[in-house]
Amino acid sequence: MNNKNVYILEDRGILYISGSDAKEFLQNLISNDINKVNETNSCFASLLTPQGKFLFAFIVIKHKSGYFIDCEKSQAEALFKQLSIYKLRSNIEIINLSNEFVIAVFNKKKFLKFDGAKNELGNTIKYREDPILLDPRNQNLGARLIINLEKLYLSLKKLELKDSDVNEYYKLSHKLGIAQNNMNKLQNKLFGIECNFEELNAIDFKKGCYVGQENTARIKLKNKLSKRLLPIQLISGKLNEGDSIYANSSEIGRVLINDEYPFALIKYLDENFKKSNQLKSKNAVLRIKIPDWIK
Repeated sequence: MNNKNVYILEDRGILYISGSDAKEFLQNLISNDINKVNETNSCFASLLTPQGKFLFAFIVIKHKSGYFIDCEKSQAEALFKQLSIYKLRSNIEIINLSNEFVIAVFNKKKFLKFDGAKNELGNTIKYREDPILLDPRNQNLGARLIINLEKLYLSLKKLELKDSDVNEYYKLSHKLGIAQNNMNKLQNKLFGIECNFEELNAIDFKKGCYVGQENTARIKLKNKLSKRLLPIQLISGKLNEGDSIYANSSEIGRVLINDEYPFALIKYLDENFKKSNQLKSKNAVLRIKIPDWIK
């Protein structure tokens, strides 16, 4: 990303949760601590099954009297319904604003030129009344502006930002090892902690109970994290969702996302994986590289 590029993420959706119980409602559900979220800080979080399996991932941003939920647009309606199931008697309102608001991404250097901006993950400022935040997952993903679609292009013009090919942004995200596309293919297929949510700052192990907390904590405390979601570099052939991945004759993983930015669940501690440069699935030759932010 350079200082003049901006990427319009039309495939992102926005939910808005407000009401007197909004904070407590989210605190009881999500994997991160909602107390971290305020006018100057946003967080990455997930909603898991009671067993700790992945369902949804999103960024939570304080806005006026409620919270924006920045999620994959294809999952917005399903997330809306899932949150509504937990609503019960809570005094909250959930609105799907995906057709009214949009996410625009630009680089960190540009973000740091704004008054009040800090070089801290999740740091949030206002551009007029619209929130801009340094991505809470990884600083190389830049900053995100959440803005009404009607104001978007005038604001980008004033900020001297040029609309650029969104594939550049998603290629960067894939290279970094951060999955953002077709996340519905992960649902119920791996634990949230196996999505690297600890390293991506989506899990707070000190907060109280939330949905899926018990198994998440157990995997962490008993050091039983043996598999991770990792990016696939396709060398040749074709990837198929669900195909096993082999190092020599040993099965060490499975393709979960087989589209343009593919990911697999890999036994990353397996000696066969560590010794192998090239891996194979049924119809493909591939590589897996562990991102440098995973220790």
